[in-house]
Amino acid sequence: MARTRAADFDEKRRSILDSAAAVFAKLGMERASMAQIAQENNVSKALLYHYYPSKELLLFDIGRTHLVELEQAILEADRPELEPRQRLRHLIGGVLENYRTAANFHHVLLNGTGSLSEVQKTELQQMERRIVKAFSDVLTDINPELGKARAGVTPITMSLFGILNWAYTWFKPSGALNREGYADMVTSLFLDGVTSLK
Repeated sequence: MARTRAADFDEKRRSILDSAAAVFAKLGMERASMAQIAQENNVSKALLYHYYPSKELLLFDIGRTHLVELEQAILEADRPELEPRQRLRHLIGGVLENYRTAANFHHVLLNGTGSLSEVQKTELQQMERRIVKAFSDVLTDINPELGKARAGVTPITMSLFGILNWAYTWFKPSGALNREGYADMVTSLFLDGVTSLK
């Protein structure tokens, strides 16, 4: 007989993911152990293994959860009725707002998925491509020539994500620049260049 799922299964699963992402981000993917993750979450190793039979499955679910939530944040931030420049600003704001509470998840996705299976990597890559396409489409609306270029719009889009993806390493919410201000800055910097900034 199949084991029934506890009523708080999803809540416990999310708590484990939060703890695991924090441990992975602090110690690194190789050094972090399931015992340390269980201790961080104040659960037994047996319970941890009930939810995640291996460290690889845990890493995969952290990456997948982060991308699902990031894609949802982008969809919620999108304003298709706006002119493309303002639409891009909203998409950038959606990414930065998501990163407000996702630094550990983001760190794991960027640094910890090398040990995953090809099937798992492919699933994450497909999710990433959808996110990148949301930005590529708007960038092509801003400058249709990008769609005609030999290299295409992908290098431009990935350069924008290069700016956004590493903000978690230095951005301080208590600093002189808040997330809204940074979203404005990135939009202007990316579309108009550094000489446009004041």
